[in-house]
Amino acid sequence: MEPEGGGHSLAFRALQNRSHEKTKLRKRKSTLYVSAQDQSRSRGDLLGENIYLVLFTIALRIFNCFLVQTSFVPDEYWQSLEVAHHMVFNYGYMTWEWTERLRGYTYPLIFASIYKILHLLGKDSVRLLIWTPRLAQALLSALADVRLYSLMKQLENQEMARWVFFCQLCSWFTWYCCTRTLTNTMETDLTIIALFYYPLEGSKSINSVKYSSLVALAFIIRPTAIIPWMPLLFKHFWQEQRKTDLILHYFLPVGFVTLSLSLIIDRIFFGQWTLVQFNFLKFNVLQNLGTFYGSHPWHWYFSQGFPVVLGTHLPFFIHGCFLAPKKYQIFLVTVLWTLIIYSHVHCPLPMRFLQCPPDLTGKSQYIDEADTFYLNPLIWLHKELPDDASLPTYLIIFNVLDEEISAFLISRNYERTAVFFHTHLPEGRTGSHIYVYERKLKWGNQQKMKF
Repeated sequence: MEPEGGGHSLAFRALQNRSHEKTKLRKRKSTLYVSAQDQSRSRGDLLGENIYLVLFTIALRIFNCFLVQTSFVPDEYWQSLEVAHHMVFNYGYMTWEWTERLRGYTYPLIFASIYKILHLLGKDSVRLLIWTPRLAQALLSALADVRLYSLMKQLENQEMARWVFFCQLCSWFTWYCCTRTLTNTMETDLTIIALFYYPLEGSKSINSVKYSSLVALAFIIRPTAIIPWMPLLFKHFWQEQRKTDLILHYFLPVGFVTLSLSLIIDRIFFGQWTLVQFNFLKFNVLQNLGTFYGSHPWHWYFSQGFPVVLGTHLPFFIHGCFLAPKKYQIFLVTVLWTLIIYSHVHCPLPMRFLQCPPDLTGKSQYIDEADTFYLNPLIWLHKELPDDASLPTYLIIFNVLDEEISAFLISRNYERTAVFFHTHLPEGRTGSHIYVYERKLKWGNQQKMKF
């Protein structure tokens, strides 16, 4: 017969044995277990950052967009808006680069989509056609600004991220270019966002598919974008333990899909299968025809490029290069390695303007139309516009030509009707102002051209 306390002993031993087993605790989602800071963060996040920071950045870039009302280089129109306008409305001037199939339609397709939406809504006014693409570019630049801030906060700390963010927003060159519809601007934005997902030491947002897709898209839009990424791609490959998986499961599929989409898009708009990236390489590297527009000496990036772009940030950049931790030295290597028209008029008016395509025929002593004109503007005007029927209604010139062709303007009854500011620092053939001359006629057909 067992003692009276035997039952209690068995029960105690059973509880003791159960205590040695792994006990799974149920995770509770009660607000009692969530800090007030985490609650406020979850309610106030946008793109992983404080919503007020994101909205401030967007508002600043929109203000940036409307504040910059000048033109920088012709490509912000010829390689984007003018092409997009032609894609949607079936008229617009296409430069020689498109007839030679050196450019792809992927980047203009972005703005063509915007134009198409405006057209379907019946809102394709000149003002909206001009500003909507720039606002879209401004929003993308704002996203790149926020991603840069997030990346630096992960790699360093919030204080460092704030200084980097401040420098980004205060950069005069970024302010001047980041809302322009340039392939360079898109390349810059895609590069910054790609770095957010690139496998950097300390980064918490690593994603090989996302970063390689953004790099591939940047390459499709602007083939030279691959140059600064070559050291970074090699570094990733070198440090990756599963190199075969990286190539077979990430790089090759992403490259295949991106290049296929580019081929399909260009096939639709060119009307034939075209690999524009190869044409671009052939023209600029193998044939070296790009030097027709001039080339810089080897020291240009160091003596002029960087100093002008960095501006007041230059001394801080140089100081940072010497103090950069070892994990950032790869970026220094990357830096050293890298070393108005139909879309704005929105009316099918006949126009003519001076062109300067390179020699595509192999002629010796080739001179383009613009150079021919500036050799003797008066002779050119009398030759190209010999009678009243050939005279345009409007002539648009830089003020530096005013005196030289004044005799032609007076004899053909042209009167200056408008003056537009162009730049404080004119150089070469450009002037500080643009003059618009109108031919005063009471009858006859008037053809509008532009020089």
